[in-house]
Amino acid sequence: MNLHLTIGPLVALLAGILILIAPRLLNVIVALYLILVGLIGVFGLSGHGLSFI
Repeated sequence: MNLHLTIGPLVALLAGILILIAPRLLNVIVALYLILVGLIGVFGLSGHGLSFI
């Protein structure tokens, strides 16, 4: 049985939980998520073993 974990859904899940716990973190969480997605898109990290987004 193979288990393929991707970082995108894991980051989204963690961000959602953090927003529920501390809604004031919404701006910071969204900004960090967008920066992460942008860096992954610019540097093309999706081909290194893990599927990022």
